[in-house]
Amino acid sequence: MEITALGYVGINSTQLDQWGRMATGLLGMQQVDRGGKMRAFRMDDRKQRLIVDGSSDAGLAVMGWEVPSTAELDRLAGRLESHGVKVTRGSRALADERHVAELIGFADPAGNRLEAFCKPELASEPFKPGRPISGFRTGALGMGHVVLNVEDVEPLLPFYRDVLGFHVSDFGLKPYGLYFFHVNGRHHSFAMVGSGRKALHHFMVELGSLDDVGQGYDLAQMDDGRVAYTLGRHTNDHMTSFYVNTPSGFFIEYGWGARVIDPETWQPHETFDGPSLWGHERLYMSEEQRKRLRDMRLDAAARGVRVADPRVPPLNCAWLDQMVARE
Repeated sequence: MEITALGYVGINSTQLDQWGRMATGLLGMQQVDRGGKMRAFRMDDRKQRLIVDGSSDAGLAVMGWEVPSTAELDRLAGRLESHGVKVTRGSRALADERHVAELIGFADPAGNRLEAFCKPELASEPFKPGRPISGFRTGALGMGHVVLNVEDVEPLLPFYRDVLGFHVSDFGLKPYGLYFFHVNGRHHSFAMVGSGRKALHHFMVELGSLDDVGQGYDLAQMDDGRVAYTLGRHTNDHMTSFYVNTPSGFFIEYGWGARVIDPETWQPHETFDGPSLWGHERLYMSEEQRKRLRDMRLDAAARGVRVADPRVPPLNCAWLDQMVARE
């Protein structure tokens, strides 16, 4: 598999000042001076991870996927073309704008723009967060993950799984198709929800400390309407997180503590426990929709669904062992 990580995300939004305040003051990213109608933000030693283009309000502009070398980039381009996907070689100007050595551009069957690149540029100065945080969990795991709303999952599944080589982590089929994919040890770097819509649902960034997330949650609650999902924990990647509304109408997940899987041994499977073990009350939904998800969480709790923490030794409690054995 040539693609090894999510490298960057590009957004189209004319709300540049609002994005700047949120990305630095809440998320803790570092704004990089780009001038004009462009804003860029750092999360680590890379020159940029998030790009906001103020020329339109089209939402998701591009997902940038990293490959290890020029040879791998050429191999990916050849496979895409052999499957009838139009591939364009990025100009020198575009590569410089993305701060990479080389890139190619193409689209998925739904028209979402993707880029694949190699040899990203590193910044000469250390990362300076926009607010005090311990840092973002990136490195070999990449920037984080992206989740798309799509009209129908099935036509897109062969493209991401068979052509791009993304590996299915897990999936749900009811009430609609929901697929999670990994390209490295992060449980998922990409997912798609067959919601009947075509739009970015959210992208996720992971922090180095639970306190980073908790303090961010305090800040978000001070901004009326900023919190979209309350603090909670996901069932599949074990992320503890909350979600915020962005100036562009989609969400950002702000989390900590996600599991790292072994891609060599991981087996894809269907999930039935719902998206969250607890929390993640979706404040933007109707009461009926919220109740359905709340009932799924309460059912999982009643069945004793838990995430084992390898850092904490077992309680060695005979009564608890007895209760679990009865389930």
